[in-house]
Amino acid sequence: MSTPSVLFVCVKNGGKSQMAAALMRKSAGNRVAVHSAGTAPGSSLNALSVQVLDEVGAPTDGEHPKPIDPHLLSEVDLVVTLGSEARVDAPATVVVENWNTDEPSERGIDGIERMRLVRDDIAARVEALAVRLLAAADGRQPASFPEVTRDKRE
Repeated sequence: MSTPSVLFVCVKNGGKSQMAAALMRKSAGNRVAVHSAGTAPGSSLNALSVQVLDEVGAPTDGEHPKPIDPHLLSEVDLVVTLGSEARVDAPATVVVENWNTDEPSERGIDGIERMRLVRDDIAARVEALAVRLLAAADGRQPASFPEVTRDKRE
């Protein structure tokens, strides 16, 4: 049984991709190799993101925004982009899935309430992804990625 790997990507790698990575680590432990990166990384993690992750026991200790490592990008099984702004030019052998996550600020919801809603949306998607990845790794079913998109910039 091989260990599946996933790279979560957003623009700044300070919020949504860090949330997804922390939640996947909490859900799957060391059964999934989890990474996160940003297309234009910021300088720190979003404090409200860290707070709402701590609320559910998904720590971000030791994490920081980082750029996409081209070697890692070519080695992971799946890249998940969070939001429509993050664009990844992955090798043809790597599946890219986009999650257009809920954005409560579009409904006038901000602050900690916004972050909890974003966290909960991402958590549900992470749980479903963990089930798919682990089932495929255990040989119980082939990996299926129904929301697969390819974003190639020429």
